[in-house]
Amino acid sequence: VCPETKQPVSLASSEVLTTINERIQLGKLSNLAGAVVKEQVDGVLVRSDGKRAYLVRDDIPIMLVDEAVSLDN
Repeated sequence: VCPETKQPVSLASSEVLTTINERIQLGKLSNLAGAVVKEQVDGVLVRSDGKRAYLVRDDIPIMLVDEAVSLDN
């Protein structure tokens, strides 16, 4: 579940993962703390409302609110 809202999260589609990694590669993805995300990810967990996502690195989901990314573009 999302640590902020307690909504369920689910594994994103491969299309969403590709889009996130493209944004990272272009330097156009920041987390909620405002830091630019620089490392590619293995997966993405999307909150049920589709507004936030939690990145997965080395098969470990980073479930910290400040590390989440916004999917509202």
